[in-house]
Amino acid sequence: MTEKEVQLTTASARGQVVIPQEIREELGIGSGTKFAVYGKGDTIIFKRVEVPTAKDFEKLASFGRKFAKKKGIREKDVLEDD
Repeated sequence: MTEKEVQLTTASARGQVVIPQEIREELGIGSGTKFAVYGKGDTIIFKRVEVPTAKDFEKLASFGRKFAKKKGIREKDVLEDD
């Protein structure tokens, strides 16, 4: 499919919209793919998003703990109310 081709789809009674197979294949969209959806006026934008896994979150938390330790930031420094 070239970028200039436009394909039509129809919303179901439940609001579901089918992404044409050719587009799904070209973009590697499979069952369970997550999207952020934005709508304004007569335009809807779907942006594929990767939802972080628990392992991804733990890596980030570990990085944060190491960074805080290196900078001398303590838990009570973060949790104190001003």
